[in-house]
Parts: sequence; C-alpha cells; structure tokens
Amino acid sequence: MDEVLLRSLTPGVLAVLVRRGADFAAAEDAVQDALVEAVRVWPDDPPRDPKGWLVTVAWRRFLDATRADAARRRREDLVDEEPAPGPVPARDDTLQLYFLCAHPSLTPSSAVALTLRAVGGLTTRQIARAYLVPEATMAQRISRAKRTVSGVRFDRPGDVATVLRVLYLVFNEGYSGDVDLAAEAVRLTRQLAARFDHPEVQGLLALMLLHHARRATRTAPDGSLVPLAEQDRSRWDTASIAEGVGILQAALARDRLGEYQAQAAIAALHADAPTAEETDWVQIVEWYDELLRLTDSPVVRLNRAVAVAEADGPRAGLAALAGLDDALPRHTAVAAYLHERDGDLATAAHLYAEAARRAPSLAERDYLTRRAARLNARRRD
Repeated sequence: MDEVLLRSLTPGVLAVLVRRGADFAAAEDAVQDALVEAVRVWPDDPPRDPKGWLVTVAWRRFLDATRADAARRRREDLVDEEPAPGPVPARDDTLQLYFLCAHPSLTPSSAVALTLRAVGGLTTRQIARAYLVPEATMAQRISRAKRTVSGVRFDRPGDVATVLRVLYLVFNEGYSGDVDLAAEAVRLTRQLAARFDHPEVQGLLALMLLHHARRATRTAPDGSLVPLAEQDRSRWDTASIAEGVGILQAALARDRLGEYQAQAAIAALHADAPTAEETDWVQIVEWYDELLRLTDSPVVRLNRAVAVAEADGPRAGLAALAGLDDALPRHTAVAAYLHERDGDLATAAHLYAEAARRAPSLAERDYLTRRAARLNARRRD
C-alpha cells in the first residue's frame, strides 16, 4: 500500500465531493471511509485510476449516509445526479481546501488539526499521537472544526495569511510520535506553492527548508539541545539550503516583501556562514529591522536584541532588551545569555536557573540548568 499516494490524493478527492454538493463534514467522513476501503482492497486489486476509484467509493459512501440520515433529506435529490463512472476531471480545488481549513472562525489548534486531516491525509490517530493527546480528544476537536466550516461557501476567497500561519504552526511542532510534522508542513507548503503564486508562500517554503536543513544537528545523541553556534555545519543539508535560497531569491525579486521572506533572509544568512564567527550579524540586524517594520512583534524585538549583541556587543544587546516585558517567553534566557557575554556571571547564572524553571520543554530546561551550573562552577574556581 502506497501511503504517500493516498495522502497526496486525499485533498483532491475531498474537493471533488464538495464541488458536487456534499457539505464539508459529510464529504470528509466519506473520504476517510474510502481511504479505509482502499487500504483493504488495493494491495490485492490495485485500481488503474486511483483517484477515480477513491472518488467513486467516497461519493457512494456519502450517498449512503445521506439516504440513512432523515435530517439530510434535502440532499436526497443528489442520488439521481450521480455522475457516470469514468475519469475524474482535471480541475484541482485543493487550494480552496487550504483556505477552508484555515477559516478565521476556527481556533489555531482546530485549523491545524483540520488541515492535517483534510489536506494532509493523516488519520485522527496519527494527529493525536503527534500532539500527544488522546485520540478521542483529537476526534472531538476535528468534528467541531468540520461542523464550523460546513456552512462556508466553497468558492469564497480565502486569506492566504491565515493559511500560512496554520502551516507555520504545523512546522513549529516539529517531530513527535509517528508523524514528522515539520516534514509534513514542508510537503503541504510545497503543494500550496505549486497552486498559488504568492511571494509569501515562497517565503514560507524557503524559511521551512532553511530551518529543516539544520534539523539533524539541533540535538546531541542523548537528546540534549545544541545551540546554533555549536552545531556541526558540515552536517547541514546543503541541498535543502540551496533550494531554500533559490526560492527566497525568486520571492524577493518580486519586491513584495513579507514577514516570512524576511525571516527566511535571516535564516539564509545563518546558513551561508561557514562558521558561527563568520555570521554577518550586521545584515541580520538590518533584516530584523525590516521584520519589525512588518510585524512590530515583541518576539522579533527579543530576537533582534541577540543579533544586536552579536553585531555591536552585549551592552548594546542589553539596551535593546531593556524595553521589553520580562514576562515574554524566553526573555529571561536571552537576558542570561547577554549578561554572560558581558562578563556578569553571577547575574547570568541566576537568570539561567530562573529561565530553566520557566522552560516550555524538558530539553530546554536541562540545557538552561547546565548553563547555570557551568557558570556557578566557573565562579567558584
């Protein structure tokens, strides 16, 4: 059974059913039933036209459910309109599915789950495992999301910014369970870029590729975090870096700068440096300035403070940090690093220990705890 093929066909099959008149929730249920049937049948009897087979089976399951549900009696006239078997038209409505799954009425977590299910072709169990929640919890989340978008017109223009935020959320989840969400986000963003000509879609794809290229070096064999400056750059994926830089250059040439292009430009400068010491921090600060102009985000200001410290010294970085709310996630860790760079080991050790208590993950907590212990040991020597 070719699982990759099934997942790639899922959004197109779902789009066909919705275009024929099925509401989103019912169509998605029918497609999932067809996928289960494909897993059962295809190994012994593979179809000549996999997508056509899935469309036929899913449409029949939808009609069966429609007939059985008295509350949906208004749809029974669709029974007489079943298209004759044959090749499925070449029209591709996958793009509309992206917009539908990222509808503004959905919470970010629901939009992510629905995108992974409807566009990504993942099962509820796979999504639940990836997010480390019970399958029943994820099933309820997806069901609520499907009900929310069921009344939305399929041809309504969508908001690309919302779609990109959802895909970025998926990417940042990384890897857990049996689903590599970072790789899945790259796959879905490639799919979106192939269907939607927009420089910010290209920018997000470039950003993902550039970050993903460093993935193998982000953790040590024991699972501990390895900061960017200490990563083995010879193990970075040069093919992904070259592809990401090429996509970014094409996007920037269109002169419609957006936040994902600016983030990708920063990532490209890191990827281009042969060593940490050779990083062009001055240009990185300039790109953070552009990013601030676009977003005015406190998180961007926090990251910019680190870049300023690298470009102009730790005192300049601490000055850039001074105006930010210390409740901002990772603010304390950044302050610890800048005080360490400035030679104030006592303050840095105290801040590292405090940041460890606030760390969002075990790996990050352990890393910050070790930094605090190392500085305390240096102070005693």
